[in-house]
Amino acid sequence: MPWKKILIVLAGGVAVCMFMWFDLGRFLTLEALKANRQSLVEYHAAHRAAMVAGFMAIYIAQTALSLPGAAVLSLAAGAIFGSVMGTVYANCAATIGATLAFLVTRYLLRDAIQNRFGQKLEALNSELEARGLNYLLFLRLVPLFPFFLINLAAGMTRLPLRTFVIGTMVGIIPGGFVYVNAGASLATITALSDIASPRVLGSFALLGLFALLPALYNRLKAGKTRPQQPGSR
Repeated sequence: MPWKKILIVLAGGVAVCMFMWFDLGRFLTLEALKANRQSLVEYHAAHRAAMVAGFMAIYIAQTALSLPGAAVLSLAAGAIFGSVMGTVYANCAATIGATLAFLVTRYLLRDAIQNRFGQKLEALNSELEARGLNYLLFLRLVPLFPFFLINLAAGMTRLPLRTFVIGTMVGIIPGGFVYVNAGASLATITALSDIASPRVLGSFALLGLFALLPALYNRLKAGKTRPQQPGSR
């Protein structure tokens, strides 16, 4: 493995180990957010630019390194910045962090994966290049697929970077707004499970299916128009 790739792996590993060693996850809990909300709001009132920059830096690092705490950070965005601006900051930070994870995975692993399984993945890569946005929107909207796994898996394919960025930014808006908006009413939340009700999850799943319909239609249409082999009936 080239030394540049080794350095990236080491840097990421050190960052994750430091997160675990210093137990930084204790700051990314609902209880910690409730206990420190007033201090965070007051700091934001006195240092708006610094608070926004610091929040986005933390959210980007958390997403890029696939660390836990995204839900609490989205709640914090609503509690500190309000529903609208909180959604903007959280969405931009999550998209940047996901893109970094996507690019690092692509740089570290894609060539090896493509060289070994290139022919087997050719059909998948062609489909993603043609209709990748529909698939990515489906994966982002339906709350069944872990956010970080989508970043890593997409990086191993030939999904265009522009498609990944657009699909991620648009696809996470509904779910992100739900959490950020809930954070604006933080006092009413007793557990993270209170936020995503079955009705909300069902709505996301329905949105995901609508996003997937164009890709399914095109595949069905292509199958019907495919020329028959000689001698077939």
